[in-house]
Amino acid sequence: MKILVTVKEVATVEDEFEIEGTGIADQYLGADLNEWDDYAIEEAVQLQEAGVADEVVTVTIGPEECEQTIRQALAKGADRAVRIWDDSLEDVDLLDVGAKTEILSAVVEEEDPDLVLTGVQAGDDSFGATGVSVAEHLGYQWGAVVNHLEHDFDDAASVRRELEGGVEELTEIELPAVLTIQTGINEPRYASLRGIRQAQRKELDVKALADLGVDESAVDAELELTDMYEPESESDVTTWEGSAEETAGELAELLRDKGVAQ
Repeated sequence: MKILVTVKEVATVEDEFEIEGTGIADQYLGADLNEWDDYAIEEAVQLQEAGVADEVVTVTIGPEECEQTIRQALAKGADRAVRIWDDSLEDVDLLDVGAKTEILSAVVEEEDPDLVLTGVQAGDDSFGATGVSVAEHLGYQWGAVVNHLEHDFDDAASVRRELEGGVEELTEIELPAVLTIQTGINEPRYASLRGIRQAQRKELDVKALADLGVDESAVDAELELTDMYEPESESDVTTWEGSAEETAGELAELLRDKGVAQ
């Protein structure tokens, strides 16, 4: 069995930052592996360790600068990686779900995996739709927000997934399938020193859109980022100075005024 895991490098932001136009100033930005994708990588590696998977491949849409993040996934146990980049992506401010679907689906068709794992969402745009969109595009079965995956399966994956209102669903999904992985499904490992050294020697294949048969028009976004601002807080905070004995009465009076206490 081959498992393909989508991996994304996301921007991290300092506590204090400044907005420039429709973005955050570069000096306040860092980069890291998307949290949800980290859990997807771990799940794939565990399936390989359990003897279910023969190969774990990651795919990333991103420039050369994100290869350090890709190496994190390789250091944690993925066998090889594919990075997609093209000149037509250079000036794209917001790669929408449709564009990601076209690109990732082309990679899936080329790699022909039995199982595709994605994070539920990305920490930057939080669309939460890419995995299911890829499955729909390819005609694959899918399961979203998976928080448990049995590691003993053949032609179907037995999963538990979160639904609205705290309800969980137990179901079997026929392969090939796309599963979007929720945080908490496992405990992502730290990359070992040995794994980090090995990651430098693992294959990282770079492909352009033309290599995948994807037309450049596919990255023309249907979404436009028009503004960015910090939301204003509408909640009022009341603070008191003094000991608990001195402020308890004031707190009780406030709670009565708010209707919390009688």
